[in-house]
Amino acid sequence: MTDCNRSSIPFSSLGSRAVVADFQGGRLTTDGGALLLREVAERTGLFRDLAAVIPDPRNPELIVHDQQTMIAQRVTAIALGYEDLNDHNTLRIDPALQITASKVPDPEVPLASAPTLCRLENRVDLEALMRMAEVLIKQFIASHVTAPEHLILDFDATDDRVHGSQEGRFFHGYYDHHCFLPLYVFCGDELLVSYLRPSNKDGARHTRAILKLLVQMLRATWPDVRLTIRGDSGFCRPKLMRWCDSRGIGYVLGLA
Repeated sequence: MTDCNRSSIPFSSLGSRAVVADFQGGRLTTDGGALLLREVAERTGLFRDLAAVIPDPRNPELIVHDQQTMIAQRVTAIALGYEDLNDHNTLRIDPALQITASKVPDPEVPLASAPTLCRLENRVDLEALMRMAEVLIKQFIASHVTAPEHLILDFDATDDRVHGSQEGRFFHGYYDHHCFLPLYVFCGDELLVSYLRPSNKDGARHTRAILKLLVQMLRATWPDVRLTIRGDSGFCRPKLMRWCDSRGIGYVLGLA
């Protein structure tokens, strides 16, 4: 016999409205996990902080979709697996995504369209990318109740395969396909830096500059923390190792 589950799941409220997930029917969504992502974003202030560092030259009196709402819409959709902007032609009326973007679910008042989101992404310049990286690092720092004694930073460059004619695509001989070559920095399971680059660049390009930013921010909060970087042979560069030696940073790097 079917056992019907009539219990509900409460989430953070949306203004004066309660947000509850249940199984009673009505307007449905296949992406209920968006509500869990909203809880995380609400507690960390991630969307608010990202909106604050991305330039927005628009006149506030003439816009329909504010920047924080669009960032919540775009980031949540990517986390749910909807990477293509065209997906938002349908997603913009999804009730779960509307709640995540702090909007009352209403099919007559959709979220931002794909062209509007595209203009948002094109406003992100190099300076904004640096500020966005700082947001992730500050989120990492805030997640610690006490100062850590030792942090290990893992640097890794990997391929991000492309299938069309995107700007900046190049063929990479090692990976044997057209791709980008983003640089990632992790500390344990926490992502500190995600830096998109074309694949015709050295895998260690800008590693020292990114490490300098990380060291400045981490030691500003935890001046006594010990730092060690790890990476494969692609990061075994004399300038990087000399810089680490001069600042008391350990390194574990592969040798080609």
